[in-house]
Amino acid sequence: MSALFDLLPLVAFFVAFKLGGIYVATAVLIATSVGQLAWTWLRKRELARMPLITAALAVVLGGATLLLHDERYIKWKVSVVYVAFAIAFLVSNVVGDKPLWQRALDEQFRAPRAVWLRLNTAWGLFFLALAGANAWVLTNFDTATWVNFKVWGVLAALLGFTVLQVLYLSKHGEMVEPPAAKDG
Repeated sequence: MSALFDLLPLVAFFVAFKLGGIYVATAVLIATSVGQLAWTWLRKRELARMPLITAALAVVLGGATLLLHDERYIKWKVSVVYVAFAIAFLVSNVVGDKPLWQRALDEQFRAPRAVWLRLNTAWGLFFLALAGANAWVLTNFDTATWVNFKVWGVLAALLGFTVLQVLYLSKHGEMVEPPAAKDG
């Protein structure tokens, strides 16, 4: 359910674009991003850094798109977010005691540090490639093509890359057995 909740702004953006165009979609993206943060805050009383950064960029660059009536800002937001993700993955290889993926999955998988570093580096480079692909599509194609790429192309790339990473991790690591439930 969490993954579906994370996709809500993207789905809302896509539907709004199809129904009302880029400016309606941008307004919907801003609203759903802020709404998603509010909902998370009300339920957990905490906000993760990357959703907060993504929503802030949606508000700033989406706001610029709406105020200046220039769709380039919202289109570039995607590349900025992917570069931020790439930096987070790559920097966590050298800062802190564990790379990002190890911090996220340490309770489910055990693997040597070298495996976590390779996974993190692969994700960092993958997000840089996505940022470059987004920049290329937004500068060479119309807005409808960019929206379709942003939704379907990126989702397909993320799904495929995730499957490859899971296969790699399952080959070079091992699942951690959950603790047995106590009868009581």
